[in-house]
Amino acid sequence: MAKGRTQPLEYVEPLGARVLVRKDEPKRETKGGIALPDQAEIPTITGRIVAISAQVERDVDMPIRQYDKVLFHPKNAIPVDFESDNQLYVVPVEDIVAVFRRCEEPPPREE
Repeated sequence: MAKGRTQPLEYVEPLGARVLVRKDEPKRETKGGIALPDQAEIPTITGRIVAISAQVERDVDMPIRQYDKVLFHPKNAIPVDFESDNQLYVVPVEDIVAVFRRCEEPPPREE
């Protein structure tokens, strides 16, 4: 390679009804202070959306955007061997079960 030239950057672009999620670090302790064993299996995990496929981006019925924090079921998530810590997953949108939102005021309580 010639001096001063850089290699093109590689990135992962999800296709179809999929998103790329960076998984959050696994919790080692509950809010109450109970230590979780390494083998504890949690059926859903959280992460941040890194990239969205063009199909999902055009879908007005799918209210997710890049950088949203989501809760997803890992069963069909495909790990991407792209980084040494392997925290990236291609996730089908049907496996995203919730999006975390913030609001200025708490929603009204029904009595």
